[in-house]
Amino acid sequence: MSRWTPTTYKTRNWSDYNLALKQRGSLAIWFDAEMAWDATPSGKRGRQQSYNDAAIQACL
Repeated sequence: MSRWTPTTYKTRNWSDYNLALKQRGSLAIWFDAEMAWDATPSGKRGRQQSYNDAAIQACL
């Protein structure tokens, strides 16, 4: 049984290709202005966290 080989394409019209990429859509991210970005003090020894866990998850 022969193996499947992936098809390769060569882009020849880069201006149309770039225009098509722009027209695919955009990704908009909205952040809640009321979200607390600063972490609350933990009361433990050592350096305190800079950002809230929810803020880190939103960025990931």
